[in-house]
Amino acid sequence: MEMNDQLIQAITKAVVEQLQKKNAQPQTTSDAGSSSPAGTSGLAGRTRMRPKRSYAGAAKAAKGTDPKEVVIGVGAAFQTEINATMGGIPLDDVLRNVKAGIEEEGMTSRVVKVLDTSDVGFMALEAAKLSGSGIGIGIQSKGTTVIHQKDLYPLSNLELFPQAPLMDLDTYRKIGRNAAKYVKGEKVTPIECTNDPMVRAKYQVKAALMHIIETEQLDPEMGMIEWEGTR
Repeated sequence: MEMNDQLIQAITKAVVEQLQKKNAQPQTTSDAGSSSPAGTSGLAGRTRMRPKRSYAGAAKAAKGTDPKEVVIGVGAAFQTEINATMGGIPLDDVLRNVKAGIEEEGMTSRVVKVLDTSDVGFMALEAAKLSGSGIGIGIQSKGTTVIHQKDLYPLSNLELFPQAPLMDLDTYRKIGRNAAKYVKGEKVTPIECTNDPMVRAKYQVKAALMHIIETEQLDPEMGMIEWEGTR
């Protein structure tokens, strides 16, 4: 199923129609238990956004030993089912700039694909636990990013970058630099990000669709796999 403007519009229209019907009619027991909106007949029979990808035979991600290493954990659909962020930045470029920022600070990077969660906070924490330095970066396919440290609670990250549509390649490069600075124990200045309260409303449907695609590709039995150079 293509995630294009027509699909986004169709789903948005279907959801709005369902909300209007629920507001206009008494809710029955049948309505309360229904899991699919009335008005989505155009999507009938489509049970997945993308075919399920198999990672059978892929190398499981190993615990690093290099104290200069930063592990970058990317989402399950990263560079496969999804190739650009919500803002349209190619994921290849995102990864290239994050790695460049790490290397500019004298550290090394390793990329793993996280297949057991689509939550960016947990992705980053799992990457940090694999990292030889204890610092990791999580990047969802839609572009949301977190810098984490292995001994912190999942929601107590070092830095969070939630508004992916407003991020540019320079921001991703700075994220790599900051992650490397945490490794070195240097004083880190949090990265300033543009904030727009209207972004959530504008990109809500697209973000939801991208998250569904990512979540559908999870394979908990595989956990995390080595990703760089394996596509």
